Amino acid sequence: MLRTNICGVELRNPTVLASGILGVTKDCVERVGRAGAGAATLKSLCHEERIGNKNPTMFGQDDVFLNAVGLPGQGIDNAVKEFKRLDDLKIPVIGSIYGYKIEQFGQVAKKMARLKPAMIEIDISCPHMEYGKPYHADPELTAKVTKEVKKNTGKIPVTAKLSPNVHDIKEIAHAAERAGADAITAINTVTAMVIDIDARKPILANKIGGMSGPALKPIAVRCVYDIYETVKIPIIGTGGVTYGKDAIEMIMAGATGIGIGSGIYYRGMDIFKKVCKEMESWMRKNKIKNLDEIRGCAHK
Repeated sequence: MLRTNICGVELRNPTVLASGILGVTKDCVERVGRAGAGAATLKSLCHEERIGNKNPTMFGQDDVFLNAVGLPGQGIDNAVKEFKRLDDLKIPVIGSIYGYKIEQFGQVAKKMARLKPAMIEIDISCPHMEYGKPYHADPELTAKVTKEVKKNTGKIPVTAKLSPNVHDIKEIAHAAERAGADAITAINTVTAMVIDIDARKPILANKIGGMSGPALKPIAVRCVYDIYETVKIPIIGTGGVTYGKDAIEMIMAGATGIGIGSGIYYRGMDIFKKVCKEMESWMRKNKIKNLDEIRGCAHK
């Protein structure tokens, strides 16, 4: 009922652990698989180790979750030693990469490809990272990064992770597709800030951060809807998915895969099983046999 194919990669269900949440060791990935995820995205990696930003880096209240962790990570070389290979795990693994310069994206992509992930995600959209140039907001730069990654990854499908912090996300998605992206991941977090009125200053040490949580879902749904009308490649809809009905909504907007990240904060690690069970319940109630029957139906 929930089986899904993204770029030739078979998933038992459409849920995908979003990058940045767990996914730092093989044990983490296996744990996510046991929790019911259809696939898992590793924490984003670049050419070097990163400590990340100073604390406090996270804030959660009601439907809003902010983070400005600054992409801390072990770096691609250490990841290669840690994982050795990714195609021997029980669920498909997506390797997420980034760089400061265009050529670094290619260098990291080449090393990531040696691990044989099911897909590679290009993260050009983290709202609290300085890339030197706003790759995520410039169609030409998005295309250049995508081409650089594609020429270093062989036959491994590549998905471009897009930011909602742009004037026209359709234009960016189209640029990525033209440059060879096999899929789009939409969206990353929205740039945001919270202020402690007693301390009279921003709560996060970095001042700004990326907003996720249920409050992000309507923005993500709108972005997926717009992108679906613009490209012919599959979309992994990510942002604010917490319940089965949220996943169904994403699919009706046009998503093929369903990214889940901050939902773990709200519903625990087994959110993947919960969301899938809720999706199946809705589908049985509405006599829907597979997700293709409703994918993109909001456009009709």
